[in-house]
Amino acid sequence: MAEAKLGVIGGSGLYQMDGLTDVEEVHVHTPFGEPSDALVVGKLEGVPLAFLPRHGRGHRISPTELPARANIYALKSLGVQWIISVTAVGSLKEEIRPKDLVIPDQIIDRTRGRVSTFFRDGIVGHITFADPFCPVLSEILYRRARETGATVHKGGAYVAMEGPAFSTRAESNLYRSWGASIIGMTALPEAKLAREAEICYGAVACATDYDCWHEGHESVTIEMVIANLLHNVAAAKKIVRAVAAELPGKRECECATALKNAIITAPDLIPGQVKKDLNLLIGKYVK
Repeated sequence: MAEAKLGVIGGSGLYQMDGLTDVEEVHVHTPFGEPSDALVVGKLEGVPLAFLPRHGRGHRISPTELPARANIYALKSLGVQWIISVTAVGSLKEEIRPKDLVIPDQIIDRTRGRVSTFFRDGIVGHITFADPFCPVLSEILYRRARETGATVHKGGAYVAMEGPAFSTRAESNLYRSWGASIIGMTALPEAKLAREAEICYGAVACATDYDCWHEGHESVTIEMVIANLLHNVAAAKKIVRAVAAELPGKRECECATALKNAIITAPDLIPGQVKKDLNLLIGKYVK
C-alpha cells in the first residue's frame, strides 16, 4: 500500500495542488467502516502526502455523519504522522474578518452524540488533551501562513458545534462571552482521535463570515461560506506546500507518545477483537 507522512483533510481542490506528483487513489478499509472517500496519495516537495476530502467528493456527508474514526485510522494506516486540517469557520471576534485565516490553539466542545474515541468496547484510555492542536505544527502553520500575504491570527479557541444548522443569535453571543474566537463543525472529534492515534494535528481555519452575532453584517449563508472559502484555497495550497518542506524529521512533541501512559485497562482483559482492531494504534504498548 502507498505510504504518506503528511495528511491533509479538507475541501475540494486541495488534491489538485501544483507540484503534487506520483498521484494515485488509495481505497482503505478500516475496522470502523469506510473513510469519507478514497485518499489521493502523491508527493509534495518530496514529502509523501495523503489528501482526504472530509465530506466526500461533492460534499455529501454531513458534519454529524462524518466517519471520523475511519478517516483518522485510514491516514494512520498509511504512516501519516502529521495532519493539516483546512476548514471553514465563522468568526466570533470583530478583528477576525471574513477571508482571514486563524491557527487555533484551543477547542470548546459543543458536539453531541459523536463517537469521539477509539477506546471503548472493553478498553479504556485517557489521553492528555490540554493542548488539542500540536504546538509544533501550529507554529509552522502560522509562520508559513503569514508568508502567503494573508491576514492570519495566531491562537484562539475554536467552538466545535454539532450542526448542520448554523448558530442561533443567542448561542453566537454566548460563545462570544466565553472569549471564543471562531466556530465550526469539524475539529472534533478529528483532533481528539488524531491525538489518540499519536498523530500531530493542526488547523488552518478560514473565516468565511461573522456567524450571526454581528449586526452590521448579514447572517451567514452557504453561498457566503463557499465564496469566501474558495477565496482562501490558493493560500491554503501555498501553506500546505511550504509546511510539507519544513516538517521535522523527528517528532519530539507530546503528540508522538500520547498513548504511552494513557491505556489503563489490564492487557489480559482487553477483548481479542478490540486488540486486533486497535493494533495499529496500541500495538507498541499492549501485547
